[in-house]
Amino acid sequence: MFLFCYLKPIFSSFCVSSTVSMFLNTLTPKFYVALTGTSSLISGLILIFEWWYFRKYGTSFIEQVSVSHLRPLLGGVDSSSPSNSNTSNGEADSNRQSVSECKVWRNPLNLFRGAEYNRYTWVTGREPLTYYDMNLSAQDHQTFFTCDSDHLRPADAIMQKAWRERNPQARISAAHEALELEDCATAYILLAEEEATTIMEAERLFKQALKAGEGCYRRSQQLQHHGTQYEAQHRRDTNVLVYIKRRLAMCSRKLGRTREAVKMMRDLMKEFPLLSMFNIHENLLESLLELQNYADVQAVLAKYDDISLPKSATICYTAALLKARAVSDKFSPEAASRRGLSTAEMNAVEAIHRAVEFNPHVPKYLLEMKSLILPPEHILKRGDSEAIAYAFFHLQHWKRVEGALNLLHCTWEGTVFHEVSVYPKKELPFFILFTAGLCSFTAMLALLTHQFPELMGVFAKAFLSTLFAPLNFIMEKVESILPSSLWHQLTRI
Repeated sequence: MFLFCYLKPIFSSFCVSSTVSMFLNTLTPKFYVALTGTSSLISGLILIFEWWYFRKYGTSFIEQVSVSHLRPLLGGVDSSSPSNSNTSNGEADSNRQSVSECKVWRNPLNLFRGAEYNRYTWVTGREPLTYYDMNLSAQDHQTFFTCDSDHLRPADAIMQKAWRERNPQARISAAHEALELEDCATAYILLAEEEATTIMEAERLFKQALKAGEGCYRRSQQLQHHGTQYEAQHRRDTNVLVYIKRRLAMCSRKLGRTREAVKMMRDLMKEFPLLSMFNIHENLLESLLELQNYADVQAVLAKYDDISLPKSATICYTAALLKARAVSDKFSPEAASRRGLSTAEMNAVEAIHRAVEFNPHVPKYLLEMKSLILPPEHILKRGDSEAIAYAFFHLQHWKRVEGALNLLHCTWEGTVFHEVSVYPKKELPFFILFTAGLCSFTAMLALLTHQFPELMGVFAKAFLSTLFAPLNFIMEKVESILPSSLWHQLTRI
């Protein structure tokens, strides 16, 4: 009985193999034409849909579905799930490492939607931001400005829904509805970002948000140790307060009160030294460069240009600008080729090389070889979007240093980093390439089968015979080992 149970699957496979062989012999060339043509049509439709989805949303539909729905079913871990409040030091270090390896970051110098981005819409009638960029911003707002206990306060519950709204007018209406109930800091933030049409109006709303935010922060600070719910509220109120103060400093910078902006940023960094996710030091660097306070710029770089911290184009190219400033006014390519580079010139060239290696796209924007556009709200580290965001705000600082752009041009032409660097070459998703190859291959098979039906039939049968050859070989070995009488009894079952 045991032997029968063991041999039954093998015998079934043999019968299936024989049935398949008989079925293949009865197929006509028309069947192969229909099969390959249908496969080509289906893969072509998948390719068209994948390409349309990628062009509209910036990601692959199949990849998104597999990551969002299939990976959790297969036991994958969702990296976006909140960490436990009792996280150990080792887990905290790994979280910090994962943050530093993140490629997409919120632009520290992002513009105001209502007062700046919407000007482009008023003039051209086109949206300045992509759907993907605005979707990332919506996720950021929900992460920083909401918590699980928002349903306990009516205004916060309304704002929790407002941050999820796609329609700007619906978000603004929800913010006004929240303010009718109480002074809500996040409602003022939304109105300052999206409804205010001038920087002065945005600053006024942010000051109202600051007053409401400081009250919430003081109350939650006293209760933060009473439970995880209060701790989450305090974390949210801290994020809100830091965001408001940072945007108020940016308003002062845009309104020409640069020294006031520098003081606000320094105070904010002293008050909340651990919140490096907002990259306030990049706002500080840009303001100090506007004041031409290069000694303080060097001091900030010495603190943040550390190998353990995530780099950025702002840090790398500002360091290169300071080194270039020391020699750029007297630099001459002809003289340098005759006498060689001095130590200071070599340091400047090496600093530019390091910056170009980090982000090879920046020089073309600084040298105005490519046109600048409005910077996005999110940037890809070492990518073209980061280069746009950096050059949009820092081109004036390079122009202010005499000869700096000339030195950058000469050094950039002589280096090969910008030719071999792979960042941030935006590659097509794998499934688009796969479906394109599948569609092309099946279309070619359909064409060849239609033109040469007999020959392709022979090839198909030979391929399938080769595919089933290992199974036939195993069955032959089984037949040679088993007694013929036993095999005859099995075939009668």
